[in-house]
Amino acid sequence: MEKYTKTAIALHWLIALLIIAAFALGVTMTDIPGLTPTKLKYFSWHKWLGVTVLALVAARLLWRLTHVAPALPSSMPAWQVKVSDLMHGALYVLMFAIPLSGYFYSLAAGVPVTYLGVLPLPVLIEPNQELKPVLKAVHYWLNMGLLAAVLLHMAAALKHQFVDRDGVLKRMLP
Repeated sequence: MEKYTKTAIALHWLIALLIIAAFALGVTMTDIPGLTPTKLKYFSWHKWLGVTVLALVAARLLWRLTHVAPALPSSMPAWQVKVSDLMHGALYVLMFAIPLSGYFYSLAAGVPVTYLGVLPLPVLIEPNQELKPVLKAVHYWLNMGLLAAVLLHMAAALKHQFVDRDGVLKRMLP
């Protein structure tokens, strides 16, 4: 069975690892009471991970638009192909929407984002106390949606590997 390109595979796993790190850091930092130096450091790292994920997802999407994905097995039912396409589309939407919602939440809170502590990102909205809780909730629920989508994505990959034994998972393995 044909595999994804080495670039696509590298971007897939790098983005997955960074998303896991950002998610874990987000859960950890929000559980720290008060406003401590450690919590502020974790917030910065979380934002840097988010910006990095956004850039890498953009690169991955550009790569995907210019490189055809390997064909799915002909034995795969049409409904599964459709669900796979919808799930991949949802994953891309979420991988863009989550960092953007976090970015706008930070701006609404009056905290500009400076990537890696050296590159200030543009301030696209002014601080907005009414918008801040809305964006916080949007960021949270988009993350919960991504968590659910990733778990379904992993379950489907494992099903293809151990139940169908059709080689779908091997296409994305290094």
